[in-house]
Amino acid sequence: MGWLYLSLVGILVASVVFLRKAGGGKFPWIQFYTRGKEAGFSFREVNLLRKIAVNSRLKDPTSLFWSVKALDRSIRDIIIQTRSKGTENDPDQDAFIAKLFQFRKQVEFSQPKYRLGLKSTRNIVPRQRIKIVIPGVGVYQSMVVENLRKYIAVSYPQGKPLPEGYAWKGQEISVYFWRAEDAGYYFESKVIEDYYNRDYPILHISHSDNLIRNQKRRSVRVDVNLPARVYPLKNLQEATELPEKSPGLRARLINISEDGAALIIGGKGKVGISLKFQFPLSDHTIVMIGTVKQIRFDQKKNQSSLHLEAKPPSPNIRNRILTYVYDIFDEQKVISKTPTQRIASSNAGKKASGNQYSSGGKSTVSGQSGRAPGHKTKAKSDSAG
Repeated sequence: MGWLYLSLVGILVASVVFLRKAGGGKFPWIQFYTRGKEAGFSFREVNLLRKIAVNSRLKDPTSLFWSVKALDRSIRDIIIQTRSKGTENDPDQDAFIAKLFQFRKQVEFSQPKYRLGLKSTRNIVPRQRIKIVIPGVGVYQSMVVENLRKYIAVSYPQGKPLPEGYAWKGQEISVYFWRAEDAGYYFESKVIEDYYNRDYPILHISHSDNLIRNQKRRSVRVDVNLPARVYPLKNLQEATELPEKSPGLRARLINISEDGAALIIGGKGKVGISLKFQFPLSDHTIVMIGTVKQIRFDQKKNQSSLHLEAKPPSPNIRNRILTYVYDIFDEQKVISKTPTQRIASSNAGKKASGNQYSSGGKSTVSGQSGRAPGHKTKAKSDSAG
């Protein structure tokens, strides 16, 4: 037993000496390796992170496990290393970088701005888009125009015609909205006043201190303005990430995340259809596959804004998307200022209206004013919805 005890003590001392020397300096690297294991990284991966921390000269190497800035810096260094070694498409490297991005997302969403939600409708900002639901009637698109102490002024709801004799004033309504970089919300309200005859028709609805927060954001999404090509699919499962050579339908990509995107196309789209779309990003052609979950149709421009939920992309594609989403190489400003891409995006937008993209069904948003028959309908507002 004595020899066994001495052997265990010897191994422990040797491990401590190794960790101290491996890390360099006087930093307590045992703490670093412990934090790394708690975060889900293997010993080999933590050892690589330790080397990155040393090369990056981080004052506190454990900041890799709680600082977005330190993580971004380390991810950038690792990607640069893989590119220099020609292992950018290596499955093991893809898996490791994907794990880093997954951990970075955890750190991102642990920040207060994602954890602290709205408690009252008095904190809703102007220009917030909302959906007004009338049970048994339909869903209407609107937008917050002004948020005052006694009420919220919203743009006149847009949707299918209301039943004969229907009046907004006095109606109990359900309101839904998605707060950017936060979550979805729901509250009950009542229409206080109906100012349809004004130059800019609005409703006044009551406040609520009972906001229900749900559907918290699962990923970070960024705005873009890139030309894209769209290919309708018959079978979502059989689609591949191989770029298509045929021209497809012209479109414009307006935002992107690892699990979804938004596109503008010509004509009407339809909820539930499956699409494959590809676009240029950081000198690569990115291919994504997804299902249309929501549509906003602009009747005047004859364009649809499609919001898609993407099929989980391969690690390599996801890593390329997240490298841009988290702006690891400061590409977002560069791309937004590239004249060629700005012109291409503009042309795609202009030509998209000429594409007869037909889904074979009516859009879920008709673009008509939510006013009962018998009233004169004013010009439709694109800002609503």
